[in-house]
Amino acid sequence: MLLIVIREFIFYVAGRYTIKAVLAVLFLAVFLIRLYQIHSLSWFYGFLGPEWLQVPNVSKVTFSRTITRFSLCGFPKPCPEGDFSFFITSGAANVVGPKICIENKMVMGYAEKNIGEGINIAVVNGKTGEVMRTDSFNMYNGDPEPLMKFLESIERGSVVLMASFDDPATKLNQEARKLIRQLGSSAIDSLGFRDNWVFVGGKAAEGAYVKSTFEKHIKNDKDQNKYDNWPEMIELQGCIPYLLE
Repeated sequence: MLLIVIREFIFYVAGRYTIKAVLAVLFLAVFLIRLYQIHSLSWFYGFLGPEWLQVPNVSKVTFSRTITRFSLCGFPKPCPEGDFSFFITSGAANVVGPKICIENKMVMGYAEKNIGEGINIAVVNGKTGEVMRTDSFNMYNGDPEPLMKFLESIERGSVVLMASFDDPATKLNQEARKLIRQLGSSAIDSLGFRDNWVFVGGKAAEGAYVKSTFEKHIKNDKDQNKYDNWPEMIELQGCIPYLLE
């Protein structure tokens, strides 16, 4: 009904006033229509509009679906008590950078200004879930020595999260691959030029090597690639138990 009234009013004004007046009324009409649409949506439970538009008396019992606000860290996976959550994406081609999230908080990404082409790494305290260090290493034309020093310096009892961006492998030598393999990776030996790869591993508290099940790897294959010279982006999420004393 409101829309019909507004339409008739616009036609009336157009026949009696100047172009400027018509445009002003048209702008007002668009605003009122938009306000009407938003207010109509506010009658539905789960509407994510401004709080002042919410209707407090609407029953919430009839809706079984949980609606979650958009998060830069995706939709967090519920974890059991005693675990902490993670969410990782690889880069997409050489355009969209990777991100690493812990407990639905981004710790590496464009917004944090701490990612780079190559291999991106976040080190987390396995007992507390606290992020201890982050860094990125250029594996296309960089020096692998800083990466190896970084890997060697990781303390025992740490959880290590890695994500590729553009090319993670050209300068990745055998010694660096060995150090990553000791953190639990089973794909590191086959990681190649412009492959996409995400991985979660760790350095065992007692010195034993670990084997991770949190790993995804897509080969660079021109016949299968999604982005011409790069494969599709990878997502990985899960729950990691806190390391007990």
